[in-house]
Amino acid sequence: MLSLFDTGIVDVGSCVFLCLLSSSKVVVVYWRRGMEEPGQLKRALINATAGALSGAISRTVTSPLDVIKIRFQVQVEPITQWALLRKDTCGPSKYTGMLQASKDIFREEGLSGFWRGNVPALLMVMPYTAIQFTVLNKLKTMAAGSSKSEDHIHLSPYLSYISGALAGCAATIGSYPFDLLRTILASQGEPKVYPSMRSAFVDIIETRGIQGLYAGLTPTLVEIVPYAGLQFGTYDTFKRWTMAWNHFRSSDASRADDTLSSFQLFLCGLAAGTCAKAVCHPLDVVKKRYQIEGLQRDPRYGARVEHQAYKNMYDALRQILLKEGWAGLYKGIVPSIVKAAPAGAVTFVAYEFTSDWLESILN
Repeated sequence: MLSLFDTGIVDVGSCVFLCLLSSSKVVVVYWRRGMEEPGQLKRALINATAGALSGAISRTVTSPLDVIKIRFQVQVEPITQWALLRKDTCGPSKYTGMLQASKDIFREEGLSGFWRGNVPALLMVMPYTAIQFTVLNKLKTMAAGSSKSEDHIHLSPYLSYISGALAGCAATIGSYPFDLLRTILASQGEPKVYPSMRSAFVDIIETRGIQGLYAGLTPTLVEIVPYAGLQFGTYDTFKRWTMAWNHFRSSDASRADDTLSSFQLFLCGLAAGTCAKAVCHPLDVVKKRYQIEGLQRDPRYGARVEHQAYKNMYDALRQILLKEGWAGLYKGIVPSIVKAAPAGAVTFVAYEFTSDWLESILN
């Protein structure tokens, strides 16, 4: 009870201590100066909201490409001529090309099939991007000593890569169960194994336990470090190059500002998303295999990935390489890059515009 305490405030440099004193104990509440500043809370709110909205827009727009990508990734049958000649091949693959896969999904599942699993995808991507951009901005603020975005662009490329990687790890851990549910619902085909996200969630808990919601987390974290680092690091690098190009083209370099057009932001985001996805795709394939272990899909979708089919991440990479060839590690790379480029571009552009719009409202 507060009435039993005497209070005191001790101010030491950048730290403030609130002391609650009684005859039996001393309770010290500590915070750094500036944590309670409204400006920082407003900045965090803007980052989280803009990140969530940009992620939701990007995910919804690119969902058809994501569904096609997942169907290729969870398909264990090889699709290359070299791998098809192997004796241990279990049969022909259902999906052999992006156009053919699009036609099959539309014919068998209708237009809604391209947005299969979009609800858990949104529940995943909104907290993911909110956490990612909030943590990223906080790390950049700590490194630059300023919360202003114009000061962040001048950070070392290495700090941008590290900040992006750490932000990606934090966002992945916070939203991973929704990512797993999205993969399962998007890959099940027709007839549906699970009619709803709730039924999938309950079955995973009953059959695999709480840890089942985090199946494939290890390869995901191994993937997200280079992926997020590359995505945000290259995005900042491309922005710096574009600013330098604008200065070079300007007739009066002293009067040229650092503002980029929406099209230039789009191109920077597109290039960043493409670079990151091309490097990290094999680990994404491994993650998807872990996520659908034991999923009882219709046999026409090919062989199933049994429970504990892979001992660990390295065993999964080895088995895929032996049975499906190098192409197996890059299944779905075409729709993945086709999706990653606009997804990265839409995310960054939507974030920049939403962030500016929220700042203009709250200021």
